[in-house]
Amino acid sequence: MCTAITYNSKNHYFGRNLDLEYSYQETVTITPRNYPFKFRKVKPLSSHYALIGMAYVSDNYPLYYDAINEKGLGMAGLNFPNNADYKKEDTSKDNIAPFEFIPWVLSQCANVDEAKKLLSNLNIAQINFSDTLPASPLHWIIADKESAITVESVKDGLKIYDNPVGVLTNNPTFDFHMFNLNNYMSLSIEPPVNNFSKNLNFDIYSRGLGALGLPGDLSSASRFVKATFTKMNSLSGDSESASISQFFHILGSVEQQRGCVHMGEDKYEITIYSSCCNLDKGIYYYKTYDNSQITGIDMNKENLDGTSLINYELIKDEQILMQN
Repeated sequence: MCTAITYNSKNHYFGRNLDLEYSYQETVTITPRNYPFKFRKVKPLSSHYALIGMAYVSDNYPLYYDAINEKGLGMAGLNFPNNADYKKEDTSKDNIAPFEFIPWVLSQCANVDEAKKLLSNLNIAQINFSDTLPASPLHWIIADKESAITVESVKDGLKIYDNPVGVLTNNPTFDFHMFNLNNYMSLSIEPPVNNFSKNLNFDIYSRGLGALGLPGDLSSASRFVKATFTKMNSLSGDSESASISQFFHILGSVEQQRGCVHMGEDKYEITIYSSCCNLDKGIYYYKTYDNSQITGIDMNKENLDGTSLINYELIKDEQILMQN
């Protein structure tokens, strides 16, 4: 399972936790402007916006989990099993395979409004990347500096939701998660007020009692509530270091530790990596389960007019600074 968020301070940030029980040996991958993007059912793009994100590269094609483009638009795909419903090819629409969706949008849209226009004729088609890489059941968050949307292809069609909280997790559908927030409207960052009975006196015996009832389990519904509460109330300084530190702390509130979610046999779901992208500067920051040091890669320090993918392998071993 996974959690994606947006966050604004002086700059604007977008990123996610990838929670799985295995890794595909993904890399931070930069797709320059002149890399030829080929799509199965729509015309290719020989030139486009440059992208940076986390991807598994197969046959020289970047299968992006999450990415941003040079214009400041970000997008992530999150697990959506049993709800994702991809359709048969419809010749009247733009038929896009799930694995093509992120590069198709980010290569040609500069903001959420442009993405909405592009999606107006979209059909997410049931097309596998290969026999060994079938289509993953996903839904997506698309965000720029000002707003976010959620895209879901379900049995009764394509749903595009405005996402005012800038958060996405997994099942159930996005409309459920937003409605479910109503159950937590009494949570507060302030000490609680006695609404129970005017005839009883209560002790505020601990800090944080205003948020009593905030979910702490690892289910997708609970992670949505906790990530939303944490994000909506988070404060940080305006510096880059303060902002990305706070971003990773928000994601840390819903990260998954090895041993807590058993997937059968000796497999356990963990937060394989967490990412934070500066939408204004085109910098991709990440840390991995076994390396809590934040590592950054600046797309603008590369040749963005090239034709070949640029890959950075993840630094997965813990980096520890000894002070004595």
